[in-house]
Order: sequence, then structure tokens, then C-alpha cells
Amino acid sequence: MAESSLASSAASSWAAAGAPPARLAVGPDKRQVGVGRSLPSYTQRLLRRLRLKLASASPGKEILDLSVVICTYNGEHRLPKVLDCLLAQLGTEHLAWEVIVVDNNSTDGTAQVVEAYRPQWPQDIPLRYAFEPRQGAGYARQAAIHLARSPLIGFLDDDNHPALGWVVAAHRFGQAHPQAGAFGSRIRGDFEVAPPPNFGRIGSMLALTERGPEPLIYAPKQKVLPPAAGLVVRRQAWLGSVPEQLTLADAIGFRAAGEDLEVVLHMQRHGWEIWYNSAMRMQHEIPASRFERVYLLRMFRGIGLSRHRTRMLSVPLWQRPLMAHAYLVNDLRKILRHWVKYRGEVVSDTVTACEMTLYFYSLVSPFYITQRLWRQRWARWSSKF
Repeated sequence: MAESSLASSAASSWAAAGAPPARLAVGPDKRQVGVGRSLPSYTQRLLRRLRLKLASASPGKEILDLSVVICTYNGEHRLPKVLDCLLAQLGTEHLAWEVIVVDNNSTDGTAQVVEAYRPQWPQDIPLRYAFEPRQGAGYARQAAIHLARSPLIGFLDDDNHPALGWVVAAHRFGQAHPQAGAFGSRIRGDFEVAPPPNFGRIGSMLALTERGPEPLIYAPKQKVLPPAAGLVVRRQAWLGSVPEQLTLADAIGFRAAGEDLEVVLHMQRHGWEIWYNSAMRMQHEIPASRFERVYLLRMFRGIGLSRHRTRMLSVPLWQRPLMAHAYLVNDLRKILRHWVKYRGEVVSDTVTACEMTLYFYSLVSPFYITQRLWRQRWARWSSKF
């Protein structure tokens, strides 16, 4: 039964991700040496090992094809399932790729989990571990960008479970779209309990992305972007567009909010394309605790407070004063419309309350972000003395 199930899963994965690519033997200089025919498997392994040795000898060089980064905080019990998904990837024989676990200041046994996997881990797919003491996913991703040894870097959270063809689909899309600075996955929820009624109205805020079976480009005027979960970025785009210190990197309330959108917006502002890649399928495990009313309201508060920063990054500098006032009026309109439409449900219904919380704290966001920027500038200035 296990073999039958695995075969069925593999077939389903390729149905969504497309057939495996034609075997292109790629040398250390990344030129194609054969099209439409496969090199012997031992030759592929030899080439991959050569590139891995070169990568080890030149840490700052982009020698590999893909780096998959798992950012985790206290992920001792969640991390094994993600690593198992990466162990099961299909069609990667022609790729030189690595896995990097960035431990974001965990206090549990995350490091021991990585060590326990090393004996069974393939020798030609490096499994690396790094500790990032600065709390926040934004800091973990920044550290990974400097650690990675490939031009494409795929980010997974410790509750993301990529399909069997995710790695191949990510690499193929990056090769086919050289102007793509970042591209997101097709993400569906794996729910421990049934979501609350009308959950579809807020599902995208929990990094669920279902935009159909075809790739789509995120046009700047749409004001919609992919989440960091399952996002693949081009290292060149990040290094050339994203500042070392993100405004939203530190927590807003109990968690960071908006720092992933801040990164993608910087890339988009510098002319890089942002895409949705339907072939990169992924499940996002969502435990029952994520549907607790208190958790959701705190999360939506943080998202709302971050909105002024992400909104202003999407408009030219000279338009920002005008757009800030326009957003202020629009947020007031949304609050009034929501109240008139739902009335008592604004208090009694969790989804409706989350929406009102988002609108209210989006209204407050300009004042909060202004204060936050001044605090950050003061902290940087005072640290020099």
C-alpha cells in the first residue's frame, strides 16, 4: 500500500507540475552539454559532486542550481516532516542543490533534529545548519541569502510541505523566467480542524494562495503579492534591491508582519517581475491554535499596523503624501461600510471581527509606522556613540 500511495502521489505531483524536464547536463559553467538525451546516471552524479566540491571551496560563489532554506523557530516537532518532503523530491538527479536550516533563535531541540537526519541524508545534497540569534523571519531570510551558494533560493517555513516535484518546478521556472525576481507557490491548507465559517474571506492572510492552474505575473497595479512561504527568490534581485535593515523585520506585537511583502516590493520597485508559479504545489499545515479568536485578532492587528509601509513602497516618493491621505479616507470608508453591513457580527463572528481589526489598524498604521521609523533611526544613531 505504501508503494502504491507513493506512486500515486508522484503521478499527481507531476500532473500539476508538468512532466519532468528533458535531461540537460549542466557543467560547472552552467552551459548545456546535451539536449534531448540523458547522460548516464554516473556521469550526472560525477558532475554534481564536482560542483558541490567547487561550492565548498568557494562559499561566496553561485555554483549550485538551487538552495532550499527552511526558516524555523522552535520547530523540533514540525521540522522532520519538511525534511522528509525534501528527501522524497523526484527528478532532481540533474540538479546540484542544497538544503539550509536556519534556526531562528530556537530554545528547543531543533539543532539535534538536523543532526539526527545527517546519517540518512544523501551525500550529494548538502544539509547545512545555521543559527540566527536575531529574532524574526526577516533576519533568518537575510542570513540565508548570504549563506546560499546558488542563484535561486526557495524559502520554506517549518509548517510547509512541498509536493514531490517542487524543487524541479522551482528550478525550471527560474531558468525559464530570468526577469523573475521572485515567484510564489500554489499553497493549499492542511487543516487540523475545520476552518471557521467564511474563512475564504481571510484565507490569503494565512499564506494560502490559489490562483489557478496557470502561471501568472503580479502586476504592480494589482497591489497583490505572494507570501514568503514557498517563495523562490533570485539572489541577484535580493542583493541588488533589498536593504540590509528592513523596516518591518522586528515584531509588531507578538510576531513580525509584512516583512515578506516589504522584500518583494523592493524587488518590484527595482524592475524585477513577481510571479505565481502554479507548478510549485505545497501544503501549509495549519493547527487548531491558528483559528483561535485571540490569535487571529492579534495577527490581523499586526498586518494592519504594517500596511502603511507596504502601501507606500508601491507608489513613487512624490505621490506618497497624496496617497497616504487617499488610503486614510478609504480605510474610514471600509470601516463604516463594514459596520453598516455586518453590525452585530463585527463582535460575534470571528472572520468579520478580523476584517474590522484589519481596517481599523490600517487606519492607525501611518502614525504607528512613523513612530517606528523614528525609533529605529534613533537606535541606529545612538549606537554610534
